[in-house]
Amino acid sequence: MSEPVPVRIDCRDPSWGLGVVTQLRSRPEVVIAGAQRRPAVLLAVVDRTDEATLRWLQSRHAGTGLPIVLVVGQVDPGPLIGLVESGVCAVLSRVEATAERLVRAVQLAASGRGDLPPALLRHLLDHAGQHAERPGQRGARRPARPPCGSMSRGGGLSTREREVLRLMADGMSTREVAARLSYSERTIKFVVQDLMLRLNVRNRTQAVAMAVRNGWI
Repeated sequence: MSEPVPVRIDCRDPSWGLGVVTQLRSRPEVVIAGAQRRPAVLLAVVDRTDEATLRWLQSRHAGTGLPIVLVVGQVDPGPLIGLVESGVCAVLSRVEATAERLVRAVQLAASGRGDLPPALLRHLLDHAGQHAERPGQRGARRPARPPCGSMSRGGGLSTREREVLRLMADGMSTREVAARLSYSERTIKFVVQDLMLRLNVRNRTQAVAMAVRNGWI
């Protein structure tokens, strides 16, 4: 059995985190970090993702350097870019924050992976594509193809997801894919991780192989 992941829990309002703490204390896969144990993941519990919350998250991430799992009362895709830049690598609504989902998100964060809902991932890509194409932006590069807006059906994959798979099939690294599509490397990592989870494969090579085999790319 692997070692439990030490987790630090921070709440903007202490009452919001009571249920989260209760859920995790019953799970052997995680342990609440104390003064004598350095945490591997910061679990932040907030009511909503407004500007004040973004500043609060940024200060927590800057002070600890830890990946953040965010549990939020109201999930709003609008500030997603800001959340990612604040160190958030997983987002759960309080309604769906069961012990099982919390443990999974914490384990993924501890291993350097992300856990964002597909709808939020698509919004992240849409936003990034629009930002890259903003007129007059100094040094802005345009994506190799138009940003995803409509879904191109191929195993349920969007046009942008298929483009990422196609570039990986050409042997490009995550950094090279990000540079080609004018997205951040973190964004591409989230896309690849989400694809691996949805396609139920263990690595990017298997994801590419499945896409080729099914004619998606």
